Amino acid sequence: MKKITAFLMFALFATAGLFAQDVTGKWKSIDDETGEAKSIIEIYKKDGKVYGKIVEILNKDRQDAKCTECDGANKDKPILGMVIMNGLEKDDDEYNGGTILDPQSGKEYKCLIELENANKLKVRGYIGFSLLGRTQYWTRVQ
Repeated sequence: MKKITAFLMFALFATAGLFAQDVTGKWKSIDDETGEAKSIIEIYKKDGKVYGKIVEILNKDRQDAKCTECDGANKDKPILGMVIMNGLEKDDDEYNGGTILDPQSGKEYKCLIELENANKLKVRGYIGFSLLGRTQYWTRVQ
């Protein structure tokens, strides 16, 4: 009986830990075309919405890069420190309804993110509806 109780307690705490996981924190972005780690993005909540800001550029040659292809307020601004994920809202297991900026191309896309597991984040940028787009998988920075 003690073994069953101990197992049930372990299962309860393990499950609670999984559900307590959140998208906030620091994530390493991985280029879906090259497989190369590009930057560290800090995902945070503000006024009930989710945002993501580039806090580190991993390629030492690009640390002073500017968003030359961007329009509007981000035009020629430093990529380091730039908020690239804007206004996502929780919808069941995913966050959507916001946008993500690709500072390489200067293009902005609709965005949805979803935890695959505690340390893997699915990030999808798309035009129109989510079938037309690209997916990257980011890893949590410990």
